[in-house]
Amino acid sequence: MSNNLTTIAIDAMGGDHGPIVTVPAAITFLRKSANKAQYKIVLVGLIDQITPLIEQHKAKDLLVNDSLSVLVATQVVEMDEPPAQALKKKKDSSMRVAINLVKEGHAQACVSAGNTGALMATARFVLKTIPGINRPAIISSMPCRDTSTTVHMLDLGANVDSSPEMLVQFAIMGSVITKFVDGKDQPSVALLNVGAEEIKGSEKVKKASALLTESNLNYVGYIESDEIFSSKVDVIVCDGFEGNVALKASEGTASMLLSILKEEFTRNWLTKLLGAVCKPIFARMQSRLDPRSHNGATLIGLNGIVVKSHGGTDEFGFLHAIQEASSQAKQNVISHISEEIAFLTK
Repeated sequence: MSNNLTTIAIDAMGGDHGPIVTVPAAITFLRKSANKAQYKIVLVGLIDQITPLIEQHKAKDLLVNDSLSVLVATQVVEMDEPPAQALKKKKDSSMRVAINLVKEGHAQACVSAGNTGALMATARFVLKTIPGINRPAIISSMPCRDTSTTVHMLDLGANVDSSPEMLVQFAIMGSVITKFVDGKDQPSVALLNVGAEEIKGSEKVKKASALLTESNLNYVGYIESDEIFSSKVDVIVCDGFEGNVALKASEGTASMLLSILKEEFTRNWLTKLLGAVCKPIFARMQSRLDPRSHNGATLIGLNGIVVKSHGGTDEFGFLHAIQEASSQAKQNVISHISEEIAFLTK
């Protein structure tokens, strides 16, 4: 096999469902023709739970050609476990061992659906932050009205007391991700605010706006929450408290809307009459609104790529998290963030 393989370490035990989701998602990823000669996946966890699933999904050939391997970890971080306890007492957890592979250079990215607090604490302890970055942030892509594009938003919950300087760092990191993963040369950056006017917002947001105006980023000003999905900007920057509220509210709204649409499409007499016409319409709407299609939030700012999958996602959603990690690893985003931060802090 090629020495140019990109290796992804997967915490196979993480999430509400563990290996029954993570293992088949990894196999599906490797089975895609475009990935066969480019990637290797290391499944980390309890071998007695992982091996039977590899056999069940007829993936022994992936083990034979070394596209897939299993690394034993003897502990599992529970979804409700306090981060400090996981950090101190679970040194051989599937989460910790997977992150260690990134630290040691044996993997270029890690994916976990495990406990968010424990993942953040462990990743920060093991990998440390990039020089010039105060704290890592959580970034994810969001769906847009224009289906040909997405917007990256951060911070989505890692920091609830971000300083103006940290918001600028978030903007830099979001711009780098958008530039190298989405291929946009000059990503537009906006600050989430309670209004578009310069006089509105907290002092923290106003100071961050002033700092961004002086930077070499393509900063375009404020954006309000009703424009998050408008396709007006490429990167939206906010404090972790506001970002997490916006994320959860949008996910809840999307789920509610999908449920309503599904109910109406199954009971409405006109829909039944025009079933062949309406079903494709519903399928397209479902695809656009489905949060699983945007699953995979990155703990950005660390000296290594760590992607957090939603704990309750299924195989389809976890596959998207693996794809996000693979894209960032291929584009070497850590080096680009380091270079940009170093340049701006000279």
